[in-house]
Parts: sequence; C-alpha cells; structure tokens
Amino acid sequence: MEQQVRPDPITEAALRSLKDIAVPQPVSWMPQTWGWLALALVLLAAILAWAMVLYRRWRRNAYRREALRLLDGIAGDFRNQQTRAGATARLGELLKQTALAAWPRETISAMSGNDWVEFLNSHQDGEIGSSLKSYLDDLEYRGDASASTDATDDLLLDARHWIERHHVSA
Repeated sequence: MEQQVRPDPITEAALRSLKDIAVPQPVSWMPQTWGWLALALVLLAAILAWAMVLYRRWRRNAYRREALRLLDGIAGDFRNQQTRAGATARLGELLKQTALAAWPRETISAMSGNDWVEFLNSHQDGEIGSSLKSYLDDLEYRGDASASTDATDDLLLDARHWIERHHVSA
C-alpha cells in the first residue's frame, strides 16, 4: 500500500482559508430598454393582424372550397353514362349557386343566356373557356349525354377555373 503524503500544516491552513469563486448572476434575456419591448409588441400586433387577414380570407372563400368539392362529385357523374344527363344540369346549378354565394341575389337570380355568360366573363381573368361558353349557351338546356370525354374534361376544367379564380368586387 502506498502511503499518502500529507501536506505541511501551513499549506493545510491556507487551503482551509480559501473561499469559493464568486460566480456572477446569469445574464438576463429580457431587453434592458423599453424600445425593444415596444418593437416586440408592434411585431406581435402585425403578426396577429396578418393572421386575422388570412383567417378572414379563408372563411370568405369557404363557398369556393364547397363548390370545388361538389364539382368533383359532378365530375364523377359525368364519367358515369347513367348519371351524365343529371350531371349536365347540376353543373349549371353549381355555377349559379357559387355566384349566389358571392354576389347579391337580386343581381344573379335574374341573369340567364348571354347576360349570364357575360357576367361570368367579366368576373374572371380573361375570358371563360370556349367549352364552358358553349355549355352555357346551349348544352346546359339540351341535357346532351353524347358529349365526348375530352369535351367533358375541358368543360369541367373551365368550370373549376372560374370557381377558383373569379373576382368578387368589394
């Protein structure tokens, strides 16, 4: 066994008289001036205002999401030969209901024919598609179940484009 070396008495006394190092308080993360607090409050208010704008826009466009969901159901009916004639009529109803959700009833309910086509044209980027225009001019009232798949796809694409991108005046 090894023998432990004991320090001399003067060293022992010096070691006993040592005190712990004084550690400073941790630095606070809180800003020292009121300007930073004011900036944080302004930023928080701006973020909340931006979130409110996005939420109101999301709520305001709920009718579009619902119309697109219904359009997907109509698209399935167009692909089924037995339900194609009913889907033709339902597409016109869906476009009218979508417009009624965004504009006053007095404005929309009286429109038909060329006035209705012109209304749809005037509230969209550019012109509505040719397949939607011919549908609204004539095919809607025929219930024609013999339309080709390509024409049906173009018609549904034009209807989707109008539902997604029509402009509602404030």
